[in-house]
Amino acid sequence: MAPPTPVPLKPYPPQWESVADLRVFRTTSEEWSKLIAWRADMRRRGWSLLRVSSEGQEMVAVFGRTKTDRSGATT
Repeated sequence: MAPPTPVPLKPYPPQWESVADLRVFRTTSEEWSKLIAWRADMRRRGWSLLRVSSEGQEMVAVFGRTKTDRSGATT
């Protein structure tokens, strides 16, 4: 059996960090579909869903908020 592929620590381009605060969320696809209310709450708080991808059995979501937006958003 082949060893598991290492998971990249940052599933987004490095230049995103210079313009946005980023949050990476990892879960199963089954759990991801159950988190509709949580994702809506993230949007209300000023976070945008930037990327969703799958890595094997895992879903990887990257949320971001531009650094200029964070002062006006509630946490």
